[in-house]
Amino acid sequence: MSDLLHTPLHDLHLSLGARMVPFAGYAMPVQYDKGVIAEHRQCRASAALFDVSHMGQIRLGGPDAAAALETLVPVDVVDLGAGRQRYAFFTNTGGGLIDDLMVTRTQPDAAADFGDLFLVVNAAGKAADLTHLNIHVGHRCHVAAMPDRALLALQGPKAVQALSRLNPGVATLVFMTGGVFDLAGQRCHVTRSGYTGEDGFEISVPADGAVALAKRLLAQPEVAPAGLGARDTLRLEAGLCLYGHDIGPGTSPVEAALAWAIQKVRRPGGARAGGYPGAHAIESHLQSGAPSRRVGLVGLERVPVREGAELSDAHGRRLGRVTSGTIAPTVDRPVAMAYLPQDHAQPHAEVWAEVRGRRLPMRVTPLPFTPHRYHRG
Repeated sequence: MSDLLHTPLHDLHLSLGARMVPFAGYAMPVQYDKGVIAEHRQCRASAALFDVSHMGQIRLGGPDAAAALETLVPVDVVDLGAGRQRYAFFTNTGGGLIDDLMVTRTQPDAAADFGDLFLVVNAAGKAADLTHLNIHVGHRCHVAAMPDRALLALQGPKAVQALSRLNPGVATLVFMTGGVFDLAGQRCHVTRSGYTGEDGFEISVPADGAVALAKRLLAQPEVAPAGLGARDTLRLEAGLCLYGHDIGPGTSPVEAALAWAIQKVRRPGGARAGGYPGAHAIESHLQSGAPSRRVGLVGLERVPVREGAELSDAHGRRLGRVTSGTIAPTVDRPVAMAYLPQDHAQPHAEVWAEVRGRRLPMRVTPLPFTPHRYHRG
């Protein structure tokens, strides 16, 4: 643990009784004294504060930034309006996913501080993503990491009540929009988004002001701290992918059931179709279908089915493996995600998971397992 990087909130986590674990090169809180299930329920019922400062924050500047980024992602960035946010992913030449990310077109008055485009990328891939951007679009726009900033996620149905006490203006945001707000004396970039399926906010704050802001938020009656354990169960219930587990360089966005993120203008026949790595493979999947698809599974017996469990059909023929799995606290049932061949990926189809020598029945079910409750206005 002594060799791991620390976020600006490290000492605060320890003072709150966090159990720290290694994650993506950082010492991160996996849970606090009340435990993962209590933190999970806190987020679903009220508001939970997560430290996600290990994530990468990157700014792209210049009039060509959006068009440049479109050469690396199959997503419409050029038409993204000021203050709007979009989910995207970097692709490789085979159509697989290098990383997924969030992209916000900043308001004009924020561009000097946060770039014309503000990106949040995964912790494990942030150095590679920065290199990828510099190599491929660094000649077209300014690319800069933002290591002097922390990132907090305030999630849950009462997150807006808590954050509005610090600045009432945040309540004007709707899902997947963002802006700059003063919070606890700090100039912060705030988006109404998150990774839990609940309403909530992600807050980019100067690193030297992160502890003060976190303490102000934790002082609100709706808010309690939550760690990586609850973050994982929440995102799995919400049917959201974890890079390196549910998606990776060998899966296309169509296989990963992420084709919804590819707008019409970037699809075959669209005005700006193609022009990104792996376009031929992804367009082939869009037009003709992919051989497999990410699906949700619900266990028919009360036994957790974890990542890596092999899946087979009724005759014992191997179909795939589980990419994420747990007993979901909200639905109180074993749930999982997996890739299955198209002929087994239909709702209500049954497969069998191999768990410690037992074959456990599971049923394909639509995602998410728990309805999203985003604030869309």
